[in-house]
Amino acid sequence: RDMILTKDDLTREELYISEWGGSVYVRVMTGGERDTLESRQLATEGQVQSERLKNLRSLLAALTVCDESGAAIFMIDDMAALSNKSSTALDKIFEVSMRLNRLRAEEVEELVGELKNDQSADSGLDSPSSSE
Repeated sequence: RDMILTKDDLTREELYISEWGGSVYVRVMTGGERDTLESRQLATEGQVQSERLKNLRSLLAALTVCDESGAAIFMIDDMAALSNKSSTALDKIFEVSMRLNRLRAEEVEELVGELKNDQSADSGLDSPSSSE
């Protein structure tokens, strides 16, 4: 238990951002950060995909950019400020973060499909009632 809980398992990678004149580190998200990302990206009823993707790059940067020791540099509240930064710089962070966190389009689609199935099962719409 202690060995697992104290282990630094948030892999990070140094990334040079020429637009910013220096390097940052991009790291694997914590489980809680991944949940935050996924919950923000899931569609709510009536929400279109473009609304879910708004500020995705700045959100991912806020969640994954860190210093050499792995400490977060930004907070979720920095998303608006980050969204005003160079798209080229944010794309570099986005690509590394997607790779490190194993975020691929296929995985996102699979997650959404699984959640839809879970919600249908929870509502009882796709399963027979337990009294039958």
